[in-house]
This record gives sequence, C-alpha cells and structure tokens, in this order.
Amino acid sequence: MKNNCLVEQYIIKDQECGYLSKGGRFIRLLTAGKYTFLKMQGYQVDVVPMTGEVKTCGIPEEILMRDQEFASRVIKNVLPDECIAIRFVNKAYREVITRPEVLFWNVFEKNEFQAIDITKPWMEDSLPRHYMDLMPAKYYKKITIKDGETGLLYFDNRYEKRLDTGTYYFWNYGREVSCKIFNMKIQQLDISGQEILTADKVAVRLNVICNYRIVNPERLVQQVEGVASQLYTYAQLKLREYVGKYRLDELLAQKEEISSYVLEKLKERQEEYCVEMTGAGIKDIILPGEIREIMNTVLIAEKKAQANVIMRREEVASTRSLLNTARLMDENQTLFKLKEMEYLERICDKVGSISLNGGRGVLAQLAELAGINE
Repeated sequence: MKNNCLVEQYIIKDQECGYLSKGGRFIRLLTAGKYTFLKMQGYQVDVVPMTGEVKTCGIPEEILMRDQEFASRVIKNVLPDECIAIRFVNKAYREVITRPEVLFWNVFEKNEFQAIDITKPWMEDSLPRHYMDLMPAKYYKKITIKDGETGLLYFDNRYEKRLDTGTYYFWNYGREVSCKIFNMKIQQLDISGQEILTADKVAVRLNVICNYRIVNPERLVQQVEGVASQLYTYAQLKLREYVGKYRLDELLAQKEEISSYVLEKLKERQEEYCVEMTGAGIKDIILPGEIREIMNTVLIAEKKAQANVIMRREEVASTRSLLNTARLMDENQTLFKLKEMEYLERICDKVGSISLNGGRGVLAQLAELAGINE
C-alpha cells in the first residue's frame, strides 16, 4: 500500500486478496491487482493471504459469504458434536479439526475433510490405524498389554471383555474407558522375618518364598482385594500354626517339611484366591544369638569326636598294615631283600657321594653304612 496526501494505493499479489470496506461496512472482495482510492472517499482495504484458515479481519462470516467471489474461494467444515475431522491438503494429512465450524481458503490448496464418529469406543471401527497416534490425546485412550499380561476392559465401569497382548485405542468420548491389567506370569511372594515361638518357647525367624500365578482375573476382581497381601497373611498364620507345635530340635530336624506343609495349605485355598500355587520353600531359619552359640559349641564337639574316631581308625589300619608287611618279609627272604634294596635306593638319593673299600660287595657295604645287619 502506498499513500500520498490525496490518494491511497493498494497492491494485491496473486496469493492474496483484499476486503474492501467503507465506513465500517464490507463492500466486496478484491483479487490480485493494483487499486487506487481517494482518501476523502473513506475506503479501507485489509489484505490477507489466501492460504490456510481464513482471516476475516473482524468482518462477520455471514457477510463475507454473501460475496460470490469470496464464497467461491473458500470451503467450510461443520462438525456435529459427536465427530472430529481430519483435514487433508492436496490429499496429504495436515491436521485434526475439533472446532464445530472452521473456514479455509480453497484456491491454492485443495482442502478435504474426513469426519470421524467418536461415539463408538473402538477406534479401529472408525479410523485407520496410522492416524490413531495423530489424534489429540484428550479424545482417546491408549492401552498396552505386554507379554505375559492380560487386561480387563471396562466401559463406564462395566466389564466388556478380556484383552490379550497388544496395543489398543479407544475413543474417550461419551463413555469412560478403563482397563485393569494383570500379570499372568509366575510371581514370587516373600514372607520375610516372621518371628515365631516354638513349643519350647524359642523365638525363631523364618524367611519363606511362595510362588503363585493368577488364573482367573475376572473372578479375582469380584471377590478378592489385594491377593498378594491375603496370601501373605494366610501363609504367615499357617507358619505360626506349624512351628508352634514342635520343639526347636524337632523343627530343625524336619525343616524341609515346613515348606511342604505351607504349600499344601495354600493349595487348599488357591481356588478361593483365583490363583495357582506353584511352589514354596524355606529360605532361612534364623536362631537367637545365644541359641546359635550353644549349637555351634555342640557342633564343634561333635566334629572333634568324629575326627578322633577317624584318627583312631586310621591308626589301627596303619598298624595292621605294618604287621602284615612284617609277617610277609619274615616268611620270604627274597621279599626282605627287595625291601632292603628299596630303602637303600632312597638313602642313595639323599647322598652326594659314596666310597667303597675292600672286597666285599656293594650291597653289603651299603647295608653296613645304613646300620642293617644281614
């Protein structure tokens, strides 16, 4: 726009248009070109681009639509309350429209709108999968079920169906969508630090491990609140019941039976808890400090006694072997000579040099050196 003291000039480019007004009233749409107006005539031109959403510059849309030049260049999308729309520009995705009414220029860009009904909860019923993540987050709910999990789907807190592993999209409009996800894998329940009195009033602490798997989540949500805590409490009670019947020595002697007893009792109630018990075991039995010292003393004494028995047994066996060897050599002179030569060989291995004199044999002189009488 160019101004001088008498006239105003406006240059409108090809991709633009102008709203010509006089005295606050819209006159007509101006297309590309050069326009000159006398200032005294009171004309005003608002130049806007003809791409994207229409800028009305404060002029009511109803008045603009009366102009045929304007109406032929725009497209209007009107959405019902239960719909949103996808806007395509030149057949390519551009944006999601959620406003009830919107006006776009349709000159240099070809606008198309695809209305989506969001009253049906399952998004797959009304929307291609590749557009789902493009939707505004407040309009939909994404539910992911991982491996080893299952989900219970609810519409307005009413159970709908079970969901297997996968990713699901639901419209969150008109109905509240929720999902309770359960781990269907084998889970571990640690029952730690349970201090229990035995029949002889010794306080022992047990660490027990139980394994279980949820088998009926639909019934579980209806009749069990906090299955892990309830299994924990029940196993704890059964441990106290079992341990309280035995003295400490008896308990330690049959510690492997504790886990079998707990597992058996848990299996009796597994249907009620909607689970399957797969195993149980004793991890630790922790005794009081003074009891541990006494038991260590007893253990050391037992081991020393066992060691003494073994030593005496080995001494007897060694003596018996020597006696048998002596008898054989006494009865067989050749064997005695061989044994004598064996010992002489051992002596020679330890001696640096040997001097022999006289005419006696080597064996006789070595035997004399070793103090062996023939």
